[in-house]
Amino acid sequence: ALAVAVANKPQQTQNLFMSAYGVGAQVGVLLPFSRKHELQADKYGLIWTAMAGYNPKEAIYLWERMEDASKGKTPPEFLSTHPSEGRRIEQIKKFLPEAMKYYKPVSQ
Repeated sequence: ALAVAVANKPQQTQNLFMSAYGVGAQVGVLLPFSRKHELQADKYGLIWTAMAGYNPKEAIYLWERMEDASKGKTPPEFLSTHPSEGRRIEQIKKFLPEAMKYYKPVSQ
């Protein structure tokens, strides 16, 4: 349908339009979908961590260290396939009550 809409335009205009459409689809549809999956994986990872006897609260410290290590050199979240470290920390804090239901510390 898009090709038909620009069919009578010069080739350069067609190429520019299709490139812009591709970038728009990537940023507007695919990347947010990927970030959503990453956050879902974090949630289940916390639960499995707790079930294995590891304290899921430690995930917060992990992502704080990752945030410090990146020194702000990450791309803006809207251009990334992964949530920012700050967003992960925020979401992990929300997921923790559920994960803690599964946590039984392993005796040392």
